[in-house]
Amino acid sequence: MGAGDVVDLGCGNGALGSALKARAAGRDLVGVDASPAMLEKARGVAEYDSLQQADIREWHPRRAPGLMISNAALHWVGEHEKLMPRLAGMLGKGGTLAVQMPHQNKAPSHRVWLSLAEELFPGRVEKMGTPGVMSPVKYDELLSPLGQFRLWETEYFQRLMAEKGSHPVRRFTESTYARPILEVLDPEEKAEIIRRYEDVMHSAYPVRADGSVLFPFRRMFFTLTV
Repeated sequence: MGAGDVVDLGCGNGALGSALKARAAGRDLVGVDASPAMLEKARGVAEYDSLQQADIREWHPRRAPGLMISNAALHWVGEHEKLMPRLAGMLGKGGTLAVQMPHQNKAPSHRVWLSLAEELFPGRVEKMGTPGVMSPVKYDELLSPLGQFRLWETEYFQRLMAEKGSHPVRRFTESTYARPILEVLDPEEKAEIIRRYEDVMHSAYPVRADGSVLFPFRRMFFTLTV
């Protein structure tokens, strides 16, 4: 970690606040998020030296950070070809950009939402409205010339449960990845795409006798030290 502030980019409700403050080694901890409601929750964590409301696309630090960390936020922000070099350019000498993003878009849990939306309601859903992550090689080509770059993926297995009559993976994805899709549909259309989605999920992720699913979920990590 270089000299300078520690920035929690897309800090949400401050879930990382305590862990980051413990590692900040006397540096200021700055939280950045676009949501006033999330920042109010982060304020309750009482670990941040300052909290800033801003769109990540437009945010700029007051001074060069030593560490910018973003956990499960940047996949909601488009144009990574511009965004990532811009963030890297804000770092002080020896500073690090550390990013974690879901990399699940090609799995049935995510891909089927888009394919069904295009089949049932062609042209109604903007693909870029859903979380977007580039291929690993594109991040390597983009960021490795800028400093010391490390990139890896981890697949986590989660045991999901859901209330009776709904598939656990549907409940897991409908309020996150599928939210931009479902927001543009009327109630009857939502019911139709959910019914079709659940049919596919029962084949792709069989429900066990206790109603649970063992759900594999892939995440991408990278660090860039300039």
